[in-house]
This record gives sequence, C-alpha cells and structure tokens, in this order.
Amino acid sequence: MPAERSAKQRRKTKETDVSLTLNLDGSGTTQLNTGIGFFDHMLDGFARHGFFDLKVQVTGDLIVDTHHTIEDTGIVLGNAIRIALRDKKGIRRYGSCILPMDETLALCAIDLSGRPYFSFEGEFTTERVGYMDTEMVREFFYAISYSAGMNLHMKILSGTNNHHMIEGLFKAFGRALDEATGKDPRIKDVMSTKGSL
Repeated sequence: MPAERSAKQRRKTKETDVSLTLNLDGSGTTQLNTGIGFFDHMLDGFARHGFFDLKVQVTGDLIVDTHHTIEDTGIVLGNAIRIALRDKKGIRRYGSCILPMDETLALCAIDLSGRPYFSFEGEFTTERVGYMDTEMVREFFYAISYSAGMNLHMKILSGTNNHHMIEGLFKAFGRALDEATGKDPRIKDVMSTKGSL
C-alpha cells in the first residue's frame, strides 16, 4: 500500500464527526458505518468498482435528517482524493464511464484539473431509497467535486428504478475515478500544458 497514494482525514463539527481513510491503489476493501444503510451500500459499490480501499466512520445528526451526514462525507472524501493525489504526476487526469445496470444507463466523466465544476442531470421519482434521501445524491457528488477540485459531470441517460439509477452513478464514479487517478508510464510529469494541475 503505497503511502503517497493514501490519505486519512477527519472533519468534526457540531453536526457530524467524519473519519475517513482512502487508498487509491487498493483492492476494493471497505469498512463503512455512516448510520445510513443504503449510503453504506453505495460507498461500497464506489470503492469496489474503483479498486479503492475505503474506511468511513460517521456519527451524524440523523435525528434531524441525512443531509449533514452525506454532505460532510462528500467533503471529507473529496479532500482525501485531493491529498492522496499529491502533485498528480503521471496520472491520466481524465476518466469516464457509461455504466449499464439493468434498465439504467449512467454516465460519469471526470477531469482532475484542480478546477471544481459540477454538472448533474437526473430525476428521481421517490423521496428516498432505504433511509437515504434521493436529493442527497446530487449534494454528495457536488461536495466531492468542490473539495477535490474536480470537474465532474454525471447524467442518468435512462432508467426507471431509483435504486438502480443511484447505484449506477456511484459505480460509474468509481470506475471513472479509477481511470483518472491511474498512472500511465508515458506521462512523465503532469498531463497539462500549464505544467501543473
């Protein structure tokens, strides 16, 4: 487990206490406890399909709702991605995935440019899946994109089952991020005409 591609982060506020460890060069192993079962399931899919080792422990104000827990986890995960990448030398920078899941087709495209931008297109037809509010899907990925400095585009191209649509997005994000963070021996410095990312 190369230390230079790992990060350990903690964020503690009056609303949440999030501890997270990420290894970009892992095998997809997870230890997850956010207090929201469906969210844990989605994080597991992200890590397994991206081959990231991920540990997440969250104590949040779930008596209020799921917003703070999910958003703050996104902030911490984005920070961990940014820190684990260090100077970004040798990485592909770009990654994309169009992922089928039964009737659903989900798209994710990433540029690890250092400049945050987020675009999301997708409509859910239920307020929640399990104990996770569906409106928090967008908020989670928005938080990641801005704390990681990531250009992130996500789109549900087709789908009717809300579970499949959300899971498709998380898995597509994992695969696209694996591609973008992957090393290419042809890239000697950083993939930018500016000389830095």
